[in-house]
Amino acid sequence: MEFQDVVRQRYAAKKFDGKSIPQEKMDELIELIRLTPSGLNLQPWKIKIVTDQKTKDELFPVTGEQPSVTSCSHLLVLCANTDFDDLVAKADKSMRDGGVPDEIRRHVIELASAHKEKSLEARLAYARNQVFISLGNALNGAKALGLDACPMTNFQPQEYSRILNIPAHIVPTVLVAVGYAADKPMPKRRLANEDIVF
Repeated sequence: MEFQDVVRQRYAAKKFDGKSIPQEKMDELIELIRLTPSGLNLQPWKIKIVTDQKTKDELFPVTGEQPSVTSCSHLLVLCANTDFDDLVAKADKSMRDGGVPDEIRRHVIELASAHKEKSLEARLAYARNQVFISLGNALNGAKALGLDACPMTNFQPQEYSRILNIPAHIVPTVLVAVGYAADKPMPKRRLANEDIVF
């Protein structure tokens, strides 16, 4: 499928048929998310994958009772990672292992290390912005693989952290329910070009 067709055909499925996605297909989707670009290549995200029905049922009331949560095959919880010490160390190792020239590597690490000095709020805001970049790959990637998806921001992050036992430095940011749609897409309603380009 051509990319423009993926973008045009993708929609937020509100209900799924409950059919399970094969693991190899999910592996492909996770790989597409993993390849998302990020500022300074820090990749400040983690993905919690929820598949068991009992947990999805427990998450349902703290996700605005959205039916896509309980009917999807896989619920991806895209999280912001605020552990910049670890992120910078991994970026440094990756550049060393990849043969990035020392001058470039040191410059990138200097820029990246500045995040470590920022407040938790600032680190979290930065990481969340990067997570939303990965959301694009998750949604369009799912459609390209013949799957349907629904992004959700109407949920209680603290409750997700509690139910899923997520560490404090990893913050649930946006959800992506993935499966096979049991509904039909509505016609796309988007602003005209002249309303978004100025």
